[in-house]
Amino acid sequence: SPAASLLYPYGLDHNDRKNPKLDDGTSKRLPLSVPFTFYGKKYQTLYVNNNGVISFDTEVKQYTPDPFPLVDGRSFVAPYWGDVDNVLGGDIFYRETTDPALLQLITQNINQYFPQIPFVATWAFVATWDHVAYYGSTSDKGNTFQAALTTNSSTSFVILNYKDIQWTTGTASGGDPDTGLGGTPAHAGFNNGDETNYYNIPGSRTDAVINITTTSNVRVPGRWVFQVDDFKVTEVPSEPPPVAGTNNCWL
Repeated sequence: SPAASLLYPYGLDHNDRKNPKLDDGTSKRLPLSVPFTFYGKKYQTLYVNNNGVISFDTEVKQYTPDPFPLVDGRSFVAPYWGDVDNVLGGDIFYRETTDPALLQLITQNINQYFPQIPFVATWAFVATWDHVAYYGSTSDKGNTFQAALTTNSSTSFVILNYKDIQWTTGTASGGDPDTGLGGTPAHAGFNNGDETNYYNIPGSRTDAVINITTTSNVRVPGRWVFQVDDFKVTEVPSEPPPVAGTNNCWL
């Protein structure tokens, strides 16, 4: 199905590792085999944080998202920054990879979305939040989303995939325990830790963020893609493609 194919392969059978079951937990510090360039700076380590953030050089355990820009020096990608509780449900997977089949697929995707940029992926890092619950949940709602970082050693991209978003907020952020809605909703975007280099995906920190599975800047509902070595804002296409039998909401 299109929803399934939106996500790159993940899980233990793809040699992923899993984050510990720990509220506000993170992966260990993960050294990268090649540098990843983000907002002009090369990074060699990152953390996969349970609360929907991939951060460079420092952990992000914060569970209620603040609006970007954050000028505290923290540099990170926020696929879906909110109060995840993987003790209550779900798993967080990640792997660094040079698998030829995956790199070929990522290359095809980037070439399709950015035909003017010559790019052949030589490395990727894929993190997947699989049906993760929210803090304080009394429901079985789960969110499934993914971030893929990729580079050819000079140009870097981040691909954000949103397969299923059922909640926006944990109870410690003012959310409702039964619905996972209300309060301070989740945030999606990019932050360099300074005043000028950041990007907020439309709908972030509003109730509309739950519709991120239907929005896109590359004409693929649920997928947002950005060049991030020298960050380029790729705007939402003005004319969404017709999709038979669906009512797409484009922010």
